Amino acid sequence: MIRIENISKSNSHRILYIEASAALNRGEKIGLVGPNGAGKTTLFRMITGQDAPDEGQVGVEKHVTIGYFNQDVGEMSGVSAVTEVMNGAGPVSTVAAELRGLEAAMVDPDRMDEMDQIIERYGEVQARYEELDGYGLESRAREVLAGLSFSEEMMDGDVGKLSGGWKMRVALARILLMRPDVMLLDEPSNHLDLESLIWLEQFLKTYDGALLMTSHDREFMNRIVNKIIEIDAGSLNTYAGDYGFYEQQRAQNEKQQQAQFERQQAMLAKEIKFIERFKARASHAAQVQSRVKKLDKIERVEPPRRRQSVTFEFQPAPRSGEDVASLKGVHKAYGSRTIYEGLDFSIRRKERWCIMGVNGAGKSTLLKLIAGSAEPDQGTVAIGASVKMGYFAQHAMDLLDGDQTVFEWLESEFPRAGQGALRTLAGCFGFSGDDVEKKCRVLSGGEKARLVMAAMLFDPPNFLVLDEPTNHLDLDTKEMLIKALSEYEGTMLFVSHDRHFLSELSNRVLEISSDGVHRYDGGYREYVERTGYEAPGLAA
Repeated sequence: MIRIENISKSNSHRILYIEASAALNRGEKIGLVGPNGAGKTTLFRMITGQDAPDEGQVGVEKHVTIGYFNQDVGEMSGVSAVTEVMNGAGPVSTVAAELRGLEAAMVDPDRMDEMDQIIERYGEVQARYEELDGYGLESRAREVLAGLSFSEEMMDGDVGKLSGGWKMRVALARILLMRPDVMLLDEPSNHLDLESLIWLEQFLKTYDGALLMTSHDREFMNRIVNKIIEIDAGSLNTYAGDYGFYEQQRAQNEKQQQAQFERQQAMLAKEIKFIERFKARASHAAQVQSRVKKLDKIERVEPPRRRQSVTFEFQPAPRSGEDVASLKGVHKAYGSRTIYEGLDFSIRRKERWCIMGVNGAGKSTLLKLIAGSAEPDQGTVAIGASVKMGYFAQHAMDLLDGDQTVFEWLESEFPRAGQGALRTLAGCFGFSGDDVEKKCRVLSGGEKARLVMAAMLFDPPNFLVLDEPTNHLDLDTKEMLIKALSEYEGTMLFVSHDRHFLSELSNRVLEISSDGVHRYDGGYREYVERTGYEAPGLAA
């Protein structure tokens, strides 16, 4: 359906692709992977015709419809969320618009002399609308929005009043409702809660078109894709299988390539040693010449490219007392909405609690109460002896000084730290090379979040309170963070929609549901085994 043939592409003096080729065939579900800045979004733009390769070509079969979702959702306002979704549903929305125009024309007294033609055209358009299941469009639009956690009130409200994250979901719903022949999804798992993520997973599994997507959610990608295209130093490498298989295969390929390289280097060294030893002897001239020619013809094996997988040894956290935090008889409401009524909850040293609950259940509120950024209406919140807390939430980015560069801000936070240690820390969280010279004011939301997280873990507290810490982290940075936190000796309380993060780091689960608060010993994996569902909103 889509063929990428020998494309080369440069972007702002940076080479993205060098004679790269790949294909997307019918029914394939492909994960597109590569480091930040490798050219994933550029590839999407070339497929949709928004950008062109410098050399080579991107070919799309005739009559193939493409739906492209990216993080730039554009302007949305003046209509309801459900109307916005229906308006972007591809051919059926175009037919619906013509149908509405013809209905208006049929009651326009100034067009009475055209009525026969209008009625005839209306019949044709109506037949086409029925063929495209236009009359079921609204119910399908509502079904998609409900799957993405919209309430009826939000569906019918002005789309312009929604936050950026909810507008992203509207833009995603447009593509899903359209059901094009090919879906290009650039980070569709961003801004989704766990219930929406699992719903989207099921939707894409049953989607019969071709799919090319990027995602920073390892579990999400593993469950959907059956092929990986990797962008690596300007090439497009294809692997059959899911993301887990790709990782194993890539590691195996690199190991084999390293072994071939070492064998060839040993052979070359032996030949060169012979040539050097006998080149001055006339009796060995023929043999020396023969071996020189042989060396000239040998195709050199390159060593595998070393990927920058930066690891960082975080300092050990100081020991806290056994009782880290406790809530007794806590009541909390926002207006008429009661969040907690008489909540009792305690956290002990080395426990790692993940908080599960649907949108609006009070997950972030619990973290705010413990962090002291919100007060209970009744009851008490107490923090234990020798507890040094680190609280990460999206508003933590307000701590950054916009006039400082990334490196200057880190230096001001840790004046006694060596430059090498701070540069390694910055590299761990995606600030390599010239990125450390960026002013904090020009950083994206994701970059700001990464910088604050880096600073918090450089001098680690013994109690980490983390609200969606993996948002905006790419797969490699997320793996680094999971590895660092798995060796962390302190106590953790966190909210995350990343199932890999939940599985690797939790040893307790607190589920907040409509029928109360439930505690589960064991981590997220045990919670799923015991309850039979991956998120509270999916309970039968």
